[in-house]
Amino acid sequence: MRLFNHCRRGILAVLALVSLIVVAPASAQISFSVTLPSKAADAPVTGRLIVVAAPRSNTSLARAEPRQLLGMSGPPAFGVDVENLAPGTTVTVDAKADGFPFDLDRLPAGDYRIQAVLIPYVKAKRADGHTIWVPVSDQRVGAAMFPGNPYSKPLDARLDPAGGAPVALTLTEKIGPVARDPDTPWIKRVRIKSKILSDFWGIPISIGAEVLLPKDFAKHPNVRYPAIYTFGHFGAPFNFNPDPASDTDGARRGAADANVKTGYQFSREWTGDGFPRMAAITLETPGPYFFESYALNSANNGPWGDAITRELMPYLEKTFRLIDQPYGRIVEGASTGGWEALALQLHYPDLFGGAWVFNPDPIDFTRYQLTDIYKEDNMFTLQINDWITKEKPFRRSREGMPLMDLRTLAAFEAMMGSKGRSYYQLDIWQTTHGPVGADGYPVLLYDKKTGAINKEVVRYMREHGFDLSGYARDNWATLGPKLRGKLNFFAGEMDDFYLNLAVYCFQDMVAEVAGPDYPIRFEYGRPKKGHNWHHTDWAGVVREVADHVRSAAPAGAPVDTWNY
Repeated sequence: MRLFNHCRRGILAVLALVSLIVVAPASAQISFSVTLPSKAADAPVTGRLIVVAAPRSNTSLARAEPRQLLGMSGPPAFGVDVENLAPGTTVTVDAKADGFPFDLDRLPAGDYRIQAVLIPYVKAKRADGHTIWVPVSDQRVGAAMFPGNPYSKPLDARLDPAGGAPVALTLTEKIGPVARDPDTPWIKRVRIKSKILSDFWGIPISIGAEVLLPKDFAKHPNVRYPAIYTFGHFGAPFNFNPDPASDTDGARRGAADANVKTGYQFSREWTGDGFPRMAAITLETPGPYFFESYALNSANNGPWGDAITRELMPYLEKTFRLIDQPYGRIVEGASTGGWEALALQLHYPDLFGGAWVFNPDPIDFTRYQLTDIYKEDNMFTLQINDWITKEKPFRRSREGMPLMDLRTLAAFEAMMGSKGRSYYQLDIWQTTHGPVGADGYPVLLYDKKTGAINKEVVRYMREHGFDLSGYARDNWATLGPKLRGKLNFFAGEMDDFYLNLAVYCFQDMVAEVAGPDYPIRFEYGRPKKGHNWHHTDWAGVVREVADHVRSAAPAGAPVDTWNY
């Protein structure tokens, strides 16, 4: 789960707004008319149109462009699909739109800063015979921030159900390109076209990586190096910054967490004498449903597992002189990346030599966050007894205070895109894990209005190995001997998204099928350790991995050549 660090002010702003809601009379309406100018597009556009309304009474919201505040703790927003929208035409966004955190007919009268953004979709004629429309970019940003998206200038206006006329917005602006960071002597960036993914999607799909090189890499042209493949960190997780003068953000984060070194501190260790000489590689795998691939082959998402293991990794091993044997390939990740790292180690046990798994997305679907999707019928609510029903939280503070419930998150994703195309968190879970529908789009695990769970989807997810704990249990006779001493799990016991619960279940499963002496590692951060808790800084992880690689290397392997 790559979940964003939304500010508490945003959450409080939404809560304050919700407290002001007054249901308007049925005949009253607030609406927006959004025009795509003739010069804004060369052809009709199919995509998602979103209008954001930030209350001007909240000064922190009023200063920013509303489109930049889209998020699960951001201001109210309303989305509609557009199909073949011709340049020069206008779309009305009214109470029929998907709304967050409530529908447009519940938006209270007041002064707002309003902005519209259009997310154009690309037509994909997939190899499975389906033709669908999806958001596509090679950038690791949310769909509403894709370069090239048309948007309107912010407009300050009074919104009142009694006002009558729609508020007019025109998509005169366009999001500019995102500059890619240049290579440095230490960090190299690569992108290759994936034939496997492009053939599946019927459109060009690229995959890439950022590679942090070991010290004196160029001075040792005959040395091959172990690699740590890291997942789910939005770019270099190593926080490498050799310039102390520009490391102010790193210093702030380092001061807040004893296990987070500044970029300058880490760079000193990485380049210092006695530090393991390895390559650290972050994969860049944005796809049509999310900016992380989730690393496995998926009926909806595509054959990402094949693309990573058969195309990208061999390219990296050849280009950067990496050890092309399992003992020299280690996977590591946190949150979304934690799930990806474990998934690759389990589904490709002969390819990888170990996994460091931090606070992963649900790895046991009896704890799909707070829901046992096998036994329960609703994602949103817990039936306490015949007369008491409670909403399930999605996120909590590290003192246990619920901050966001699942129903509200589902409303946000429904507003961002229909048919699983929100380019957001639970939609990519459902898209990755679930089957393809008759229309070519994902069959979702649960209804976004009611929370009702589709048990056919549950069965599909279990049978196709996406419940990683269930998959390991089913295949333990084969996997157990191959995984001995290779799995390392870490989770904060107050994980913000309840992800520690599934790690407990995985631990119980291993104890049941393998016994208490099976060599596997579980560590839990306490007290009040939340999401992305690490037991050590990243330099410490690298040292652990290096020790593991040395001990796992087969007899005669040249471990001394890279441990110079």
